[in-house]
Amino acid sequence: MDSPLVCKRVVVTRAANQATSFCERLTALGARPIRFPTIRLEPMRDGMQLQRALNGLSNYDRVVFTSVNGVRFTWAALQTRWPHNVRTIAIGPATAEALRRKEVEPEFVPDEFTAERIAVGLDHVAGQKILLLRAQKANPVLADVLRARQADVTEVAAYRTLMNTPDQSAFAALMAGFDILTFTSSSTVEGFTAIGKPPPDHVVIACIGPVTASTARRRGYRVDVIAREYTIGGLIQSLTDHYTHVR
Repeated sequence: MDSPLVCKRVVVTRAANQATSFCERLTALGARPIRFPTIRLEPMRDGMQLQRALNGLSNYDRVVFTSVNGVRFTWAALQTRWPHNVRTIAIGPATAEALRRKEVEPEFVPDEFTAERIAVGLDHVAGQKILLLRAQKANPVLADVLRARQADVTEVAAYRTLMNTPDQSAFAALMAGFDILTFTSSSTVEGFTAIGKPPPDHVVIACIGPVTASTARRRGYRVDVIAREYTIGGLIQSLTDHYTHVR
């Protein structure tokens, strides 16, 4: 196998139920993934706010999904079919694909997968009622930018992110050594910081995008790789490019 990731031990910090595809893609390239889930995702304890929002979808001009998880937990709570006259926005291609699997075609997917780019791409939002379905603790930038453009924004948590302690086998695999540490969200950074030791200097630290990288740097990590496309595929490609260049 010609991949520069062959035999590289890669720590995957995302939630256990999200890690499989990432690990399979790494394995296909000859890497050795280490599952070390630092977070877990759960429904909201009180789902009434989400239910009220879903029952009143017709009251909104646009509904924005900022992650695949937002789609997953929204549909888990949805009690009827999604009304096809509701205009939906997806923050990136993975989120857009998750919507399409639910037979919902997003009206807009930004070419840069950031909150700021979504706000810029949505013309004429002044006076519009916009529903953001997102994590309980989420970056406020998108809501702030939309409000600055005079939109009427309602933020509703579809799920919550909790810190997770991996099992003993995961810690043992980590202690045996690794080459790459990946962060796929700010919460994975916070989770690893809470339970893991600082990685050795030789370890390459890779982040899925600039927001995650900024969080990692604030926590004292040296960030070596930032995905150019803010997806798992983009992260793997940027890691491949990094090692190709090094080699």
